[in-house]
Amino acid sequence: MHYGSMGFIGGGRITRIILTALQKAGKLTRSIIVSDTNAFVLANLLKDLPGIEATGSDNTWPARCDVVFISLHPPVLMDALKEVKSLIKPDSVVVSLAPKLTLTRLSAILDRHARIVRMIPNAPSIVNRGYNPVAFSRGTPVDEKTALLRLFETLGECPEVPEENLEAYAIIAAMGPTYFWFQWHILSEIGQSFGLTESAVKEAVAKMAGGAVDTMFASPLKPEEVMDLVPVKPLAEDEETIRNIYKTRLSALFNKLKS
Repeated sequence: MHYGSMGFIGGGRITRIILTALQKAGKLTRSIIVSDTNAFVLANLLKDLPGIEATGSDNTWPARCDVVFISLHPPVLMDALKEVKSLIKPDSVVVSLAPKLTLTRLSAILDRHARIVRMIPNAPSIVNRGYNPVAFSRGTPVDEKTALLRLFETLGECPEVPEENLEAYAIIAAMGPTYFWFQWHILSEIGQSFGLTESAVKEAVAKMAGGAVDTMFASPLKPEEVMDLVPVKPLAEDEETIRNIYKTRLSALFNKLKS
């Protein structure tokens, strides 16, 4: 199955990530149409991806494409879909990139459109290394599902998961990098202040982070045994505070997404 056109309603961060990943993999379709209310956002997107077509705030053109990505926050997303639902072709696929709005709710907004996908996008997709869980509506044919997964794998891993788990993945996977990126960055800065070259410290932090994850999840050791492998823990006195921040803030956000 071949998709000749892709439309993106919303041209922000996630759209840029997906299009950059497709560009890197040489999988941009011949027709890509993007709309956004922010002219500056579209101008920046066109600068990096000159082959796309921007329609300003007019959502009607991307809505007519073979695959329609909805890259908007839930409240705005609902209004946008109501405006263009009559323009979406019966055999087109609608891909929602937002948490909270269920397949059932999206189908109702789109007058029971049969082909709907929900994806929780992951920023490392920009280097084709993302983890983007997806859930399909019951009306998605098997061959279409296979074709979509083949398209999505350009972004990295895209496992099919139960829809009710998507909000959990949003917090653990989609937002996960934000919990660590600033720490890796400051480690890099501190390493350079100690005399390491930029390339040396980047390699050290990258190898350390990858190895640490493998040790926690791929070794036979229990979590408490892993955390006891290094005797010197400079941040030990702050660990309990950090644990509580994770538990309280992330739990509250999860409950909000599921409400």
